[in-house]
Amino acid sequence: MTNNVMQRLAALPKMTTPQLKALWKDLFDKDPPGYDRRFMVKRLAFRIQELAYGGHSEETKAQLKALAEDDQLQSRHPANQRADGMPAVGARLIREWRGVTHQVVVMEEGFSWQGRTFKSLSPIAREITGTRWSGPRFFGLKTAGAPK
Repeated sequence: MTNNVMQRLAALPKMTTPQLKALWKDLFDKDPPGYDRRFMVKRLAFRIQELAYGGHSEETKAQLKALAEDDQLQSRHPANQRADGMPAVGARLIREWRGVTHQVVVMEEGFSWQGRTFKSLSPIAREITGTRWSGPRFFGLKTAGAPK
């Protein structure tokens, strides 16, 4: 990589959110979506490299499109997911918070964390963080702005 690209990539994590949004507008010629900082930094890093060195080949784009259209990927309820959108019974949800790794086990009637059973993920997220969180969002099962 050239020094200029390396310098731009190294600067991304240090930028403020307004600076990232301005850069997004500059590189994509449109307003940024409502994603979080981490997503913007990763996507901007890819865009900087894409502009400097070129994007995906046509063959790779075709393969990605075929995968996205695959019926198995479009399934509303994959085998590893329950009808309510939660992971299958027995799945482990792992989240690191302030240097501590937390593990939750999906059960038939709720979730198990630190030897206790909870009806939903939100009380677990609240105990871990000390603030009100959407449990599915905290554990990465849903993103902000995603349809329910």
